[in-house]
Formats: sequence, structure tokens, C-alpha cells
Amino acid sequence: MKKQNTAVRTNLRNAKILFGDIPKMTVQDLKQLTNKYALSVAAGDLQLLSGHWYVTHAGLLRVAQRRRCLGITTLVKMGLSDPACSRWVFKATVFKSPESKGFVGYGDADPSNVSSLVHSAEMRVAETRAVNRALRKAYGIGLCSVEELGSFSSPVEPTRSKQNSSRFTNGNGSSNGQPRLRDRLCLLIRHHQLDSNLVKRYAAEFCGAEELREASRDMVETFIDHLGKWAIEDHAGLLSKLNSYSQAQEVVHQ
Repeated sequence: MKKQNTAVRTNLRNAKILFGDIPKMTVQDLKQLTNKYALSVAAGDLQLLSGHWYVTHAGLLRVAQRRRCLGITTLVKMGLSDPACSRWVFKATVFKSPESKGFVGYGDADPSNVSSLVHSAEMRVAETRAVNRALRKAYGIGLCSVEELGSFSSPVEPTRSKQNSSRFTNGNGSSNGQPRLRDRLCLLIRHHQLDSNLVKRYAAEFCGAEELREASRDMVETFIDHLGKWAIEDHAGLLSKLNSYSQAQEVVHQ
């Protein structure tokens, strides 16, 4: 029980850092998810979108690993797919144990129901959605997964500071109960195992500043929301973007 209480407190603290003030009902939902499935905000298992919790693909895989899932199979349903139109349908089956008959889930994806950031990756999205649905059935997780959403809603935004024009260095502290932007950014970096130096370079460019500390608070907050969404929607694409800053630096030094 003590271990569960510690996990709940940790999740609540990290959720407030990432998402700001959280409604009472949303807090209660987070407590239940923490106690029942051991889902972790810091590990990227959960995402708060439009006031509702969504489980992530990584979170579902961690649940399966903790429950000693035997295996997962996937199969593309060519009769329902149309590669020429980038439409794909997958069937996934989760086997919880050697005696399990399998829990089946289907996932579909095409340009009309995925983010523009992952266009041309519809096949991978469809497979991920199928696996997510099968895992949710297998382990009784009623939450929809982030990857199943046709489009991504904006996360719950913390109350805006009255001094919106303040700079990041002067306005990254907590004011009026607002979480520190620096803390939110650092937690996102840890969540998704990103290179902090490359993220700062990308942030500065995104905000139109020579250095991140010169950017306005509003721009930094917009960047943090953008980074969080991209990390969930297309982690590989984000890593490729960040690596481009490292390659550019190497060229300059040469």
C-alpha cells in the first residue's frame, strides 16, 4: 500500500509539471490508473488530452511485460487494405499465456485519419493501433490509446500568466500556480529520452531566437506542446529532426 501511495504522489507531481492544474475527477482517474495498472506519467505511459487520460503504446507494452505476456502476432489484411491509397488494415493477436486463445484487435490507418506529421507511415500506424486494441482487450484497459486517435487534441493548458510577454529566463518560474516551463521541458526530454542540447537548439529555431532564453514565454510554451505531440506521434521523425542539428554542427566544425 505504501508503495502504491508513493507511485500515486509521484504521478500527480509529474502530471502537474507537464499539464498544469488538473481537474479533481481527472486526478481520481489518475490514481485508479496508477494503482490498477502501474502506469507512469514520467515513463510516458499516459497522456492528458482535452481533459481526458489516454494510454500510450509504450505504456501498453510495459503493462504486457509486467503481466508476462507470451507474445503478439500481427497480420496485414490485404483484402481490406489499399496500398495505392496508403490505406492499411492490420489484425493483431495478443497471447497472455500458453493456454490463451488470443485477444484480437484491428487497426486501420489512411491519410484521412492520421496526423499530417505521419503521412507516408500509415502502415506502421495501422499496426500500432491494432496491437494497442488487442492489448487493451487482453488486460481490460478501457482507456483509448493516443495512437488510435484520428487527430490529436491539445493537452490541457495551464492557466496563462498575466505577463505573457515575459522572457523564458524571467518567466520560467511558477507564478499564480503555473508550472515551470523549464521543468515541463526537462520532463518531456526524460520521458522520450531526447538529447537536451539538440532540443534546445531546435527550440531556439522554433521560437525564432538566437538562444532559448531569449524566447518569449508564449513561444516556449507553444514549443513544449509541439514537442510533446511530435514525440508521441512520430518519435523516429523527431529524432531525425534533432539529429540534423548535430550533423549541422559537425559540418561547421569541419
